[in-house]
This record gives sequence, C-alpha cells and structure tokens, in this order.
Amino acid sequence: MSTGVDHAIEHALDAADRYDAELHALYVVDAEAYSSYPGDEYVHEFEGLENALERAGNEAIERIADAASSAGVPCETVVRHGVPHEEILECAKEADVGLTVVGSKNRPGEYRRLLGSVAERVAHMSERPVTIVKTPVGTDE
Repeated sequence: MSTGVDHAIEHALDAADRYDAELHALYVVDAEAYSSYPGDEYVHEFEGLENALERAGNEAIERIADAASSAGVPCETVVRHGVPHEEILECAKEADVGLTVVGSKNRPGEYRRLLGSVAERVAHMSERPVTIVKTPVGTDE
C-alpha cells in the first residue's frame, strides 16, 4: 500500500480505538476500470484485470484487518465492485458508520477539476462526518 493509505489507516485505527468503535475496511474495485471498453476481443483481458484488482483489494483489507487486530480494534472487511464513491457511501449507510475516513492524494487544481476526487465526492455527498487524510503526490509511493 501507499504512504497515503497507511496514513489514512493509522487515522482510522486511532479514531476507532479512541471512540471504542468497530472499524469497517472497504476496498472498491472500480468497475469502470475493467468494464468501459467495448469489444469481445478484450473480455478475457478485462476479466483478468478485474480478478487482479479484486486480489489486490483482498490483500489490502487483510492488511488493515491485521493492523486492527494488533491494535485491539474490531474490524469488518469487505470488497465491493462499482463506482467508488457510491459504494463507500452505500457501505457507510448500511453499516451505520459514524465517521468515514478516506485517503486522498493532494493533486493540482487542474487535475482535480478534470477528474474530480473520490474523497471530495464522499465528503460532499455524505450525511455523516468525513475525514480526508491528504498526502502530497511526491511522497506517495
């Protein structure tokens, strides 16, 4: 995982521990990453990509669950497929999450204007508090 993700995990674990709460670790496999290309000739390539992204997600949440266990924080984990901000909001609603913690790279304004940010969408659309843990692009490995 990246430095930014590690910072977000540390923040989420600290908040869960401080408030005696359960941590919900979510990894969203962005469906648009493997489903937006037309043509049957690419089906097997994108099925492979989907599987690789899902494996990466499972490894990521397993690492978070291990960190939570080490910190004595109960943790629920899930991997979902879909539009990231929509899945984050839906999962938070279903689990009655009191605080959503998301990581975000500190991108330049033009990049953000063109592509937007999952973290910004979650923050603007959530009915509950959201903490965005920012990481400068140059330090995120």
